[in-house]
Amino acid sequence: MTSQPRLLAPLLVLLTALLYVLAGAAPASAHTELVRSTPKDGTELGKAPAHLTLTFDEPVELSDVRVMTLDGDRLPVSRAPRGGGDTVRAAFPEVAPKTGELAVTWSVVDEEDGHASSGRLTFGIGTAAASSPAAQDRGDEAAPAPSPSVRHGLVAARWAGYLSLALFIGGIAFVALLWPRGAGEPRARALLALAWTVGLLSTVVSLGLQGAYAELGGIRDALSASVYANVLATGPGLALAARGLLWVLAAVVLSALLQGGGRTARSPGWRVGALAVSLGLLRATGMTGHNSEGTEPTWGALADLVHLLGASLWIGGLVMLAVAVLPRRDPDELALVVPGYSKLAGASVAAIAVAGLVLAWQVVGSYDALLHTSYGQLLLVKTGVLALVLFAAWRSRQWVRTRLELAVLLRGEAATVRPFGYSVAAETGLVLVVLAVTSLLVTADPGR
Repeated sequence: MTSQPRLLAPLLVLLTALLYVLAGAAPASAHTELVRSTPKDGTELGKAPAHLTLTFDEPVELSDVRVMTLDGDRLPVSRAPRGGGDTVRAAFPEVAPKTGELAVTWSVVDEEDGHASSGRLTFGIGTAAASSPAAQDRGDEAAPAPSPSVRHGLVAARWAGYLSLALFIGGIAFVALLWPRGAGEPRARALLALAWTVGLLSTVVSLGLQGAYAELGGIRDALSASVYANVLATGPGLALAARGLLWVLAAVVLSALLQGGGRTARSPGWRVGALAVSLGLLRATGMTGHNSEGTEPTWGALADLVHLLGASLWIGGLVMLAVAVLPRRDPDELALVVPGYSKLAGASVAAIAVAGLVLAWQVVGSYDALLHTSYGQLLLVKTGVLALVLFAAWRSRQWVRTRLELAVLLRGEAATVRPFGYSVAAETGLVLVVLAVTSLLVTADPGR
């Protein structure tokens, strides 16, 4: 234990610098969309233009904008001479057709949440444009869009990231606050180690998938070193990189706990380090969501932090209870841990509800958007499943109030504890569904 302060000192220094960077990040206002182009889409031109000017609804980085011909050639992009940060100019090649059709595809990645928007622009060149067979054949082609396999992979990686975050932070808090002896329990140790491993791996995978998603590529592109390099130059890529660094720092906290056991779990110095890492992970995770899109981004970011913290304490503690505590059926542990977790879960659920209302107001913005947008409908599905989870949690709480003392008197007899175990298992399974819907919400267009 003498090495613990030496480990925590550089950890806290790195965390302070990293949190300063994260806290200073600018909030997003909406997904980036094209407002207008010059020339306009569908315009009949006497000759091929030298440049194409694109104006978006918010400032963009040049590295986030891609303009390509239908043959796959990427056009050079620069700032428009008299435009602001929201306007870019793409230069057409000198070999542009003199007659027929000139078509390009464009894509832009939102600097904050990494959402990719794309479209196609077509111009007629000369008098033969309308009757050109190539124009008629290409007119039915759809605008470019992210690969479904990449999108699905990104959703799966985010689901794994949310789950590992909840298991790690909630599990650490459960052991530190309610069950210090659990630091020496093999199942609890294995759960924390698994959560850390999945958390780090899901972050690395998300980096590659985010890069492939932004470049409208396929699964193979997610393994390319150049894709990783490109995505690290974007806002979402930096947030993912920060999360990966925080997972590396979390290894110091986890290692100290696994080595020191219950004594470390009770140590104030270790708890400070664990709290710093946890807050950093929560903030870095929330930076790739929709929480800052709206009229009050500061409130959205704060509500998202509270929402993630409450969910982590609830879910992580719930799984730790189901996997590590209940199978032991130790009456002393049941008498001490279960009532404490019941109170912690109640406070966490209340925080989730309040923060969720703030986020819904911030991101959705209206009842019409709640009912008639994919984001709003997914939010309703999440709320419905969450209601079932709360019903299972209510049943668990009723058992704690009416049957816990009997279970302790009977020394954890299996038949007495089994109903509580079933309720906790049902609650855990439904929570996994809630996390899956949450992962879909991150990739959906917000209600606004």
